[in-house]
Amino acid sequence: MFDEIMRKFEDSPSQQAVIRLLLERGFSVNDEGRVVSGGIEIPNTGIAREIDVDRRVVDATTDAILADDELRRIFQNISAIPSLMDLAPVLDLTVLTVRVGDADEPGIVAAVTGCIADHGISIRQTISEDPEFTDEPKLYIVTDESLDGELINEIRSLPFVRKIELE
Repeated sequence: MFDEIMRKFEDSPSQQAVIRLLLERGFSVNDEGRVVSGGIEIPNTGIAREIDVDRRVVDATTDAILADDELRRIFQNISAIPSLMDLAPVLDLTVLTVRVGDADEPGIVAAVTGCIADHGISIRQTISEDPEFTDEPKLYIVTDESLDGELINEIRSLPFVRKIELE
């Protein structure tokens, strides 16, 4: 899906940058062509500044989104998910980051979360980056407790795991 969306903007790397930002942040486009997060409007100048493009590029991108029925359906229904990862140090939570060899392999989330559950640890949040949206997708798991060495070794030994990080 991501490749199809990006192909629609293949003649404009700047508009592709706008699309990538909208998807990464979960920003929607309303009927008036304004970028929003829920009901809060995000100024096009702020978006342009973030990705170093002219504000008119953002305008042209939102116009193109509204003119295309498929893109309109996608970008009027996308939403952001709040993440506990940045709050983890403040809330005394643990963040496990898992990098894998092939993110399209089935059962990655189930295997990792199963290991954690088998050790009696509660999972507060799981975020899995989409392999279509990012070059090196990661699996993030936020837990209430620290992960002991035995569990870390168990996860590290899973055949698809390339690297793990703890915060």
